[in-house]
Amino acid sequence: MTQVQKLFSKNLKKLRIRKDLTQEELAEKLNISVRYVQRLEGRDCPNVKINTIAVLSKILNAKLVEFFED
Repeated sequence: MTQVQKLFSKNLKKLRIRKDLTQEELAEKLNISVRYVQRLEGRDCPNVKINTIAVLSKILNAKLVEFFED
């Protein structure tokens, strides 16, 4: 996993928790499986489409840059 993917995973989890959402609630809002949310936040984070990140940004009320800050 690349450094960018590691940052994304870590920050996604942090932003989700800040918004007080469970993985299940986030998955429902995104219309994706809980397993995919787990992968996004885990050690096997896949490459994520920019459109998915944009939707996450809206749901989590976060700036795009927040997903990639160290």
